[in-house]
Amino acid sequence: MGHGEHEPGADVFEFPAVGAATQLRRGADGVLRYGDLSPALTELLDLRVHSFANREAVVEVGGPTLTYRELWHSASRIAGGLQGHGIGYGDRVAVHMPTSARWVRAFLGALLSGAVPVLVPEALPAAIAERVIADSRADFVLGPDGPLPDSTAFIDDGAALDDPALLCYTGVRRSMPTGVELSNENLLSAVSSVVGALGLPADGLRNLVLLPLAHASGCVDQLLPTFAVGGTVVLAPGARCLADVLVRERIDTVSGTPRIFAALVPELGARRAGAGVRRISKACHRSERAAAAAPVALTTALRGLFPAANQWSVWGATETSGIGLMVDDTELADAGSTLGFAFGGTELALAGPRARAGHGELLCRGPNVSRRYWNNPDASAARFSGSWFHTGDFVSIDADGLVRVDQGG
Repeated sequence: MGHGEHEPGADVFEFPAVGAATQLRRGADGVLRYGDLSPALTELLDLRVHSFANREAVVEVGGPTLTYRELWHSASRIAGGLQGHGIGYGDRVAVHMPTSARWVRAFLGALLSGAVPVLVPEALPAAIAERVIADSRADFVLGPDGPLPDSTAFIDDGAALDDPALLCYTGVRRSMPTGVELSNENLLSAVSSVVGALGLPADGLRNLVLLPLAHASGCVDQLLPTFAVGGTVVLAPGARCLADVLVRERIDTVSGTPRIFAALVPELGARRAGAGVRRISKACHRSERAAAAAPVALTTALRGLFPAANQWSVWGATETSGIGLMVDDTELADAGSTLGFAFGGTELALAGPRARAGHGELLCRGPNVSRRYWNNPDASAARFSGSWFHTGDFVSIDADGLVRVDQGG
């Protein structure tokens, strides 16, 4: 099948959904969809703010701490300030600043204004960041310096599930990254999938997020699910000793990449401060191909540091809202090549001459999967076929639905 065709053909083999959540129903387009989503991300967050008003929403180590009420009030005033600058529904607002409480306020302010936030990773070279901002056609840039827009509180609640809600760039190591349009349905579905799959509790989760917030894995898969259950996002961008942070901030969940965790093992091993941690979430996104799954040695080391914690690896692409596959690392003998099982509403297929034998290019579809790239019809035609996204990754899928990197691919 060529990528430009609209439905899988003879050399594409679909795999049945594994353990689909009971609230998922198949739509007319064949895609599994959640039937209980809020109409828009802003509505979900607004409900959570009123339910958990006095809980801590964001803690920046060495910086401010904001309750849900304080965060929402600040963000809505930023939205009002953006409205005063002529920003409204469907406009693009770039968020280009380091991970911080200010980043969270700016992101939510852009969202509440009715605009589509554009996430610009802080690590991008200045010239590439400028290209991303220009490509997004941003109407306003929220940067790291100076006061953020401020005026009478304002919330635009007119969005719908199909409306674009976020523009996230992939391929940030290239000279011109590609913008991925994520809708309200994509974001809300990813949030529901993560909350359900990881069993996130609503009794005061405290999540130390070590992932960049300007990436789907940090924003969509950690920040938003933590807010969805009324938890606290702890950010430690300049912390000298994370072992102290774990104890002082009563951390029970830690989210990072395998590379981040591997770099932390020596520091944390010297302090033995992880007794209170209950969840370790490793984001194994495509930009970390060399660490596509957490190796056994890292899993073992983290088990020693966090003896009471469950460990998961979550694999995904920006085009799939950062999620798609998940595996319990502690149950694997061959973690080095394992990507995981599909979860939430994600379904899988393989493309290529060996697809029916369980080998080929991995295709994904689901309520979390983008429909297209922003302002790039050629790339969209090459990677999106009907409801399927071509990941470009060659894998094998066994009879139980377990996906592994195809070493011979």
